[in-house]
Amino acid sequence: MEASDDRSEPIEPALFPESELKPRAAAERIAGNAGGRARAARATAPAKRAADEFPVARVCVDSPLPHLDRPFDYLVPHSAADTALPGTRVRVRFAGQLVDGFVLERTAASEHDGKLLFLERCVSGEVVLTPPVARLAREIADRYAGTLSDVLRLAVPPRHAKAEAEAASPAPPATAPPGPLVRGGWPRYTAGAALLRALSDGRMPRAVWTALPGEDWPARLAEAAATCLAAGRGALIVVADARDLDRLDAALLRVLGGPGHHVALSAALGPAERYRRFLAAARGTARIVIGTRAAAFAPVAGLGLVAIWDDGDDLHSEPRAPYPHARQVLLARAEQERCAAIVGGFGRTAEAQQLVETGWAIEVSAARDELRRCMPRVLTVGEHERARDPQAAAARLPSVAWRAAREALAGGAPVLIQVPRRGYLPAVSCADCYTPARCAHCSGPLALPAADGVPMCRWCGRPAAGHACPECGGRRLRAAVVGARRTAEELARAFPDTTVRTSGRDEVLTSIPREPALVVCTPGAEPLADGGYGAVLLLDAWAFLTRADLRGTEEALRRWFAAAALARPGAPVVVVADGGLVAVQALLRFDPAWLAARELADRRELGFPPATRIAALTGPPAAVAELLSLAELPPGAEVLGPVPAADGQERMLVRTARSAGKALALSLKAAAGARSVRKSADAVRIQIDPLDLL
Repeated sequence: MEASDDRSEPIEPALFPESELKPRAAAERIAGNAGGRARAARATAPAKRAADEFPVARVCVDSPLPHLDRPFDYLVPHSAADTALPGTRVRVRFAGQLVDGFVLERTAASEHDGKLLFLERCVSGEVVLTPPVARLAREIADRYAGTLSDVLRLAVPPRHAKAEAEAASPAPPATAPPGPLVRGGWPRYTAGAALLRALSDGRMPRAVWTALPGEDWPARLAEAAATCLAAGRGALIVVADARDLDRLDAALLRVLGGPGHHVALSAALGPAERYRRFLAAARGTARIVIGTRAAAFAPVAGLGLVAIWDDGDDLHSEPRAPYPHARQVLLARAEQERCAAIVGGFGRTAEAQQLVETGWAIEVSAARDELRRCMPRVLTVGEHERARDPQAAAARLPSVAWRAAREALAGGAPVLIQVPRRGYLPAVSCADCYTPARCAHCSGPLALPAADGVPMCRWCGRPAAGHACPECGGRRLRAAVVGARRTAEELARAFPDTTVRTSGRDEVLTSIPREPALVVCTPGAEPLADGGYGAVLLLDAWAFLTRADLRGTEEALRRWFAAAALARPGAPVVVVADGGLVAVQALLRFDPAWLAARELADRRELGFPPATRIAALTGPPAAVAELLSLAELPPGAEVLGPVPAADGQERMLVRTARSAGKALALSLKAAAGARSVRKSADAVRIQIDPLDLL
């Protein structure tokens, strides 16, 4: 007898006692009877009853397909009427599978005539998606040609059931400690005191803040947040990395008088602690939220201020679809929730300058007299230095830099040396003909990891011990680019009695004591020095200024200002570059607004963001062509390209006016949805206003 017959016609136990059946036949009989009982139970089960009030839930289903980016209606079971509230997580049956989703709203009836399915279950009654965040997520999805589910994946952290169960019951919102408002260092800036007064009065000022050199910027942002809290409103501050977050966290503890008033959100916390703090913000227990880029979506009750520090840092750009920038998320939130906004930094981006020139924000900066009292003394390798030392222009560390370092060390102060590249020798070339050394397998650049190491390819990692120059046959190598480790080695030989410290990817120093020392660091890893640095040396400026990047000049100046701001007032800051360059001129004047205005004017003339909106389409050539053929681009849109991209792909750019930016994003999103309906195999990445246009 076949197994199929056994399953369709269960064996009678009276005719064949179970003890005499083979084990397999017995298992099949039991399984068949169990399946029959389950079918019978489903047939006799009572029909589900829908909720009495607002029985229809509109659910955002977790699906990456663009053509499914819309809410779907489901019936709410009567048993889940009090838990399946807007903003809660649910499980629904979608396309034959159980998937996650969020309830967006509850309605009395559905717009669809067909029979609706019931929600499978309500995962949790915790409201984790507040209405303001849901509206913000929808706007960001439309602006960046993405889907709502993709944005919600960034906005709401994964549920952690144990943390949710252990979380305390909602407590009354924390209030600011009693006492007069402390204005701290804001009165040093024009319109600084007025900014705090407006926050105290509950108004919504928008400001682009250029911090003074040596400014304790975490304390200033903490004072602004405390002012909002004293006025009964919340605050949200976004920083680039964990180091900045720790400094801001400590400043808030000082200004607010202790814990309990704020939470810090970052991916480094771990899923349980991150979700626990997220719930504290969602429940209104903490009215101030600080964090890295994903915290821009954090639920803050009664939001009165959004702020971002160093908006030019590329860490603020989300690497996952739909690739939003934290600055734009916060600006959109300021518009939607009608709250104040602060965009701050030692430098200034073209996007921030545009906010000032369009009148959306006011400029908060110090007067020139105040700036001169705080700023360091910037030196370059000028004509006088070249005349006195003909090799100064070619020297990596000219005599003016050596003198500045020696004088600072003699005075008992540390010296900061910023090097653009990490490693030992990140690039080498032939010592005879200066031809760049490349890998014989993939043509990648060869690097030397140590003084006695073997050259290795930076792309494929293969060693190249027997490398011979293809041009002259030479086997000797010379340094083409010097990294931070080699720089520290050279300085240790030049200053044998001085401590040399390094700060970079392997180990990032937070602070150093007030003692003579040479601190070699890569950009972004500069430690704080007690009392400030006695000198700052900015080496290899050409590595920043020769970048084939739209933001190369802006990025160079941002990095230089961040390092120069750590110097003592009047201390020398030596930049090894020609003083006639625009970026160096801005550093000499310590005027980031001047360069930002020039950059914005140049981009307007050339038609680059932020003066225009540009969409970058990257993928296989056939897929990109199909997407463009399906898109109804707005009038006046220009299609530029193609240009080669990685892995045999290509990139096309679509440029349009700023006023047509949303129409461009929606048209590309509709085209992506049409390709999704066709089940096109190759994906196309859509990025709106990407940081890298090349």
